[in-house]
Amino acid sequence: MKFRAICTDIDGTLLNSERQLSQRTIDTFKRLNKDVPVILASSRMPSAMRHLQQELNILHHPLICFNGGYVIHFEDGKSAPLQLDSVQIQPDVCQVIHDYTQGSNIHVSLYEQDNWYAPAMDYWAEREQRITKVSPKVTELTPILAKWHQTETGAHKVMCMGPADEIDALQQELNSNYADRVHAYRSKDTYLEIAPRAISKATALELLLKERFNMGLHEVMAFGDNYNDIHLLQEAGMGIAVANAREEVKAVADEVTLKSIEDGVAVAIEKYWL
Repeated sequence: MKFRAICTDIDGTLLNSERQLSQRTIDTFKRLNKDVPVILASSRMPSAMRHLQQELNILHHPLICFNGGYVIHFEDGKSAPLQLDSVQIQPDVCQVIHDYTQGSNIHVSLYEQDNWYAPAMDYWAEREQRITKVSPKVTELTPILAKWHQTETGAHKVMCMGPADEIDALQQELNSNYADRVHAYRSKDTYLEIAPRAISKATALELLLKERFNMGLHEVMAFGDNYNDIHLLQEAGMGIAVANAREEVKAVADEVTLKSIEDGVAVAIEKYWL
């Protein structure tokens, strides 16, 4: 099977122990034909992905942000992206999450397009800022939620960070009462990432491949490590898990490469593409 495109997750898959791109990874991606679509698919916001695109020399390719909720493409020379798809968490669910966490130790961040709204520059916001190299807009969340109710828009992602037991209780609440509307998954014990139920990285990739490249998922080699990558690896022509992936991800993968900190993605690309 001749693969025509690459789609990869970022955190836990593409980055090294310093949460950066290794020189080997950068060099490997730069050796690919520039016409091969190389698509980053992440729970991150656009700004937290663009600097990685620049390092890999793939600024001309689309981005799958917020686990598939926001799919964009930057045309040459234009600062504003072309939106290929946008699916948001409805404001009433955002409000439920906000209200549930009041009085708890859970930090709630709201994401919409390329905006990150955080209620305070606390431990969690500072940590996320270090990891993603993006700064939040520190603001009260109540007025933002009120505006979303009025305009009938919402969040592309809600991220809740806090003590594992409190995060566990929130996840159970959402899974019990809102499982038909949102997907709440743990990226780690202290992180709960919430996205619209209707989307996934795989649905977003299928859409953009059809609209921009006239190809199907069976022509893609995909890489991942976490729960939000399972559907992607199942649907791609070849799904490759890094060795540090969750067991559930490795179970659905066609192949397991080296760990992310051992340049597993680069090793697989060298094997199959170069």
